[in-house]
Amino acid sequence: MYDTIHGHLEEMTMPSNNPAFKGFGAAGNGQQAAPWGAQPQYGAPTQDPYAAPTPYAATTTRYLTMDDVVTKTGLSFLVTVLAAAAVWAAPGDAAWGLALPAVLVAFVLGLVISFKQIANPIATLSYGALYGVALGAISEAFNTIYPGIVMQALIGTFGVFGGMLVVYKTGAVRVTPKLTRWVFGALIGALVLMVANFFAYFFMDDGLGIRSDGPLGIIFSVVMIGIAAFLLLMDFDMADEAIRRGAPAKFAWYIAFGLLVTVVWLYIEILRLLSYLRE
Repeated sequence: MYDTIHGHLEEMTMPSNNPAFKGFGAAGNGQQAAPWGAQPQYGAPTQDPYAAPTPYAATTTRYLTMDDVVTKTGLSFLVTVLAAAAVWAAPGDAAWGLALPAVLVAFVLGLVISFKQIANPIATLSYGALYGVALGAISEAFNTIYPGIVMQALIGTFGVFGGMLVVYKTGAVRVTPKLTRWVFGALIGALVLMVANFFAYFFMDDGLGIRSDGPLGIIFSVVMIGIAAFLLLMDFDMADEAIRRGAPAKFAWYIAFGLLVTVVWLYIEILRLLSYLRE
């Protein structure tokens, strides 16, 4: 889902390697000139030069702005938080039965949104609501075992988000193609390790030890938090690039989806790390 993010472009009119912008490039008339000396086809309709739109004609296309990104992202997070709060407030363990189905459906929906690059409110808000159900159950379980840990994880998540936003806006770390390759390489390596750890549980009690409360598990969680933090930089860069290239306003929903995925993952990893430190 993060393969649509690439480094800064030097100019807006330069071709982008970002597949997310194949259909959202700079505005143009989309027409190709006829070959030199070619004759028009017999009976072909001619265009009235006086009927051509002027540069001052009104356009129906509304381009993406930063206000669109902030509004759509805020609404997506609000839906996620409300769903999580509803599950946490539900009496008894009734909501626990919804947690696993919600995670599975959200996972499939997230893959569909990523690969088809779906940018609409129904898809993004549905994803947020589904993961909100799962997060509510997970947070309640962690907070029951480790009182106060959810508030600590939320503070840590907002701290990382705000810190990386400052880093990006000040230009302290620039999103370049080289950085993107390094982060994606680390992400793929981490995912491979998690899959291997899952199968290792069938043969060893703690698997490979990367999801235990030992030193190896703590180090792995710190690395995962670091990867998620750098993915936030790429999400910010995707928003800036979309605005520069004149993407339609609806693309804000796809950006909101990317930010939601990263922040949810970051929160879970911080929650897991804090639980290891409590142990």
